[in-house]
Amino acid sequence: MKNRLLFVLIGLVCLNLGAQVKHEIFESFKLQERRNVSYYFPEDYTEEKKYPLIVVLDAEYLFDLVVANIKFQSRLGRMPQAIVVGIGQGENDIRWEDCDYDEVSGLPSEKGKMFYEFLGTEIIPYLATTYKIAPFKMFIGYDITANFGNYFLFKDRSLFNSYISISPVLATEMENRVPERLSALDQVIFYNVIVEKEASDDRQRILQMNHSINSITKESLHYFFDEYDNADHVSIIPYGIGKAFDNVFKIFRPISPKEYKTEILTSTDPVFKYLEDRYTMIEQLFGFEKPVELNDIMAIYAACRKKEDIESLKPLAELCKKQYPETMMGFYFEGEYYEELGEPKKAFKTFEKAFQMEEIDFLTKDMALEKIDALKADFGY
Repeated sequence: MKNRLLFVLIGLVCLNLGAQVKHEIFESFKLQERRNVSYYFPEDYTEEKKYPLIVVLDAEYLFDLVVANIKFQSRLGRMPQAIVVGIGQGENDIRWEDCDYDEVSGLPSEKGKMFYEFLGTEIIPYLATTYKIAPFKMFIGYDITANFGNYFLFKDRSLFNSYISISPVLATEMENRVPERLSALDQVIFYNVIVEKEASDDRQRILQMNHSINSITKESLHYFFDEYDNADHVSIIPYGIGKAFDNVFKIFRPISPKEYKTEILTSTDPVFKYLEDRYTMIEQLFGFEKPVELNDIMAIYAACRKKEDIESLKPLAELCKKQYPETMMGFYFEGEYYEELGEPKKAFKTFEKAFQMEEIDFLTKDMALEKIDALKADFGY
């Protein structure tokens, strides 16, 4: 055991984070085997931040695709930066041994149980104690390895928050067990099934599972079923990964015009609550507080005006004072709040403060001055 830990420490301490990707041999005590493991760290990795952990099986096929998607989407602010660990399973086609299951019970075989322990008690705990890992963890697998991810649902609390199951080969009774577990778990779960439309041995069972999961109504379950007409069992992999990331990390992206129209404007809740809930969820999932984007503030401001939700202007103004303290935005929104509330004296003083601060986005000093002049004309200030 000591020798194994020393081996892993030597390998990982020498890891050059600036290189982003490193391939290592991990000597597993649980498996009594040496395994090929790949790691990706953001090039600007820092101990000051926390990073979601993405565990990828079939690393020979999936690891590079996953890393490419993460690098692309995180640079565009569509998802947080993440750490990826990929488990090689291509040599001697060992993936079928790792993920083997009993045909009668549908539960992992003896080797499958050891592989389960390898992931859950060696790989993930080591990374979690050595690097800044956020609470959010994702599992990605393909056909037989996709099925293996489901076993982590059978604990009282799932080790993973998100599952990307690409063209799964389902173990016995899994079409019934997965919906049962997703219904029973009391935590936020993102569950993605990605399939090609062509015929397969598992297609009817996958469709049955999809029907059952779709019938579950609970806010903590975020379920996505993406089917591709023109994909086959191989091309489905690159087809599906980018879309799955879009599904899971939608909450991290800036508010889109579609989201504004279909979710914010149609909600019966106060407009500011939408923004507040969104960023609270980001903090809970990813373990860090994301600064509120200017795009999102402007979307909420527009919705306040559109829905005549004056009360939401006040907390929005306070948020802007904290997030953009050098700009006029917070005081301008507060001035409009007092103006709509019928308190012209407070509005006048607040717009004067806004006028003295920096312009931002569409808000200009001329706009603040127009408000001031109009209040002067109306009330003689």
